[in-house]
Amino acid sequence: MQSMTGYGRGIVSADGREITIELKSVNHRFLDVSMRLPRHLLFLEDRIRKQISGALSRGHIDVFLNYRNTRNDAKQVVINTPLLVSYVDSARGANESLYLPDDFGLAAALNLPGVTEVLEAEEDQDAVAVLCHDAVEAALKELIGMRALEGARLHADLAKKAETISALADRIEARAPGVVTDYRDRLRSKISQLLEAGDVDETRLAMEVAVFADRAAVDEEVVRLHSHVRQMELLLEDPDPVGKRLDFLVQEINREFNTIGSKANDTELTNLVLSGKTETEKIREQVQNIE
Repeated sequence: MQSMTGYGRGIVSADGREITIELKSVNHRFLDVSMRLPRHLLFLEDRIRKQISGALSRGHIDVFLNYRNTRNDAKQVVINTPLLVSYVDSARGANESLYLPDDFGLAAALNLPGVTEVLEAEEDQDAVAVLCHDAVEAALKELIGMRALEGARLHADLAKKAETISALADRIEARAPGVVTDYRDRLRSKISQLLEAGDVDETRLAMEVAVFADRAAVDEEVVRLHSHVRQMELLLEDPDPVGKRLDFLVQEINREFNTIGSKANDTELTNLVLSGKTETEKIREQVQNIE
């Protein structure tokens, strides 16, 4: 089991080139990869996206890429010769009337606005792609390791909460018959008072109690609760991503507690249901961060 929260960093260098990849992951319903690359490295975007999607299934992933090229051929200087010629011609034309000393040298000419421009040299895409792949692999390894550590903590916490839900289901199951018995005793007492301690029609009483027992029966809901908890325990041991399936299961557990709560005509049963719904909400919050 993996969390969706983590961080990973990978640095790879070779032949004067260095790429640093940082991955930051937070929870998200689906896999959402966000990256901003330098324009001259945009060709890497699709490769990085495919590499990440091959390793992760859920989470919002921010990708940060830093690239350094210290090779001699990393930059190229472009001289705008037509513009430089225009500068020189204009300067000489003006000097025909000004008669100034001609100290217009090459160094000064190259410093004129717009004459020179330093550009990034065209990258060796294959070499850069290999570096990027290895850097992403290293970052993913660190990220997945961190997500696994957090996942282990979530696993332990959810396992305890599953035990709590199961124990509450047992207590609800044990209390349910007492609800019917208490209702029958209260109903008998109330009828006796209305009849001023006269004889109670046991047949009618039994019918009323039977109707109440049918309405208040929670056997099916308790059975389903135990089934859901068992499925949850199995999913916690599944090595594949289980976040979406756990999320659905939590909804079903909450549905059973809601149904039991709507049938509860008893303070103790109501309190058990409230405890169950509280624990289920805690599980739901944890599940949101599971891949």
